[in-house]
Amino acid sequence: MKKSSVITIIILLALAIAAIVVYRNKGKNSTIDKEASDFGLKDTASVDKIFMADKEGKNVLLERRPEGWVVNGKFPARPDAIETLLYTIRMVEVKSPVSKAGRETAIKFMAGKSVKIEIYAKGKKVKQYYVGHPTQDHTGTYMLMSDPETGENFKDPFITHIPGFNGYLTTRYFIEESDWRGRLMINFRPPQIKQIKLDLHEIPDSSFVIDLFSMQRFGLRNGKGQQLPFSEEKLKQYIAYFQNVNCEYVLDKTEHLVDSLAKSGVPFATLTVTDRNNKQNVTQFFHKFPVASKNEQYGVDYKYDPDRLFVRYNEGKDYGVAQYYVFGKMLQTYRYFIPEK
Repeated sequence: MKKSSVITIIILLALAIAAIVVYRNKGKNSTIDKEASDFGLKDTASVDKIFMADKEGKNVLLERRPEGWVVNGKFPARPDAIETLLYTIRMVEVKSPVSKAGRETAIKFMAGKSVKIEIYAKGKKVKQYYVGHPTQDHTGTYMLMSDPETGENFKDPFITHIPGFNGYLTTRYFIEESDWRGRLMINFRPPQIKQIKLDLHEIPDSSFVIDLFSMQRFGLRNGKGQQLPFSEEKLKQYIAYFQNVNCEYVLDKTEHLVDSLAKSGVPFATLTVTDRNNKQNVTQFFHKFPVASKNEQYGVDYKYDPDRLFVRYNEGKDYGVAQYYVFGKMLQTYRYFIPEK
């Protein structure tokens, strides 16, 4: 065999070995990268528990039960917030790796302020990662993946996003229990209602009672119990307002404001809805003092806040802040229903 042929064979063998080594290393590196960057979980229908905790010691537990999602084992969770979180868990993916120059800074920021999320499916932890701060242009979110079995963090953080969404994801992983709590206060379809009673404590003569004998036969009484004529169109429209009525947010029971309302608050109105099983849903309404800047904005010296009010509901157990935009149409006097001449 010629010397040149031997050299050619040796070179080809060396190239072949080098190619195999590169291929294997590439395979290993891509496996590590995939594990470290695999944030999305497509099968969110199997998710039955989500635990989140921040660096300040706050945490929240969300559990899927037959009756729906529950917060910390105590309260129904907001359906819209659960839907948004599950969508985020399903759709989040890597936008880009963090540069070597920015890696240490990103990890330092996340060590001081981030949210750990643990995702369970069928009782098993399937994902664990940390959600950090947004990128400077607010179109990406720093995240760091952990091994769900060992809890050990991978070394490289990534910038994540949801394709087609122009924003960051940090705010979707919130911890406050009161923010997760369901805000539903009143929810009746018209056929479920037997009676609606509104007591206007500041103008009692304007109070009223609506009796629903059937969906075709109604009655209207004033605060003195006198039968009144009414516009059936307005009455039916009013009855339809009682579906899926929510407060704006729930007040934490530890707040001084809740204690003050419970001890000395005087409601200006009480709304009682009685269903066909004679179960009552009672909501009390309290004035909220105005914000000075609003009075300046509107050019009116309002005695009370014209946009918001306090509410007490859930058998008197909970307090919240509600909008007049939602409840103003319910807080009518009996004159609203009187037919126009």
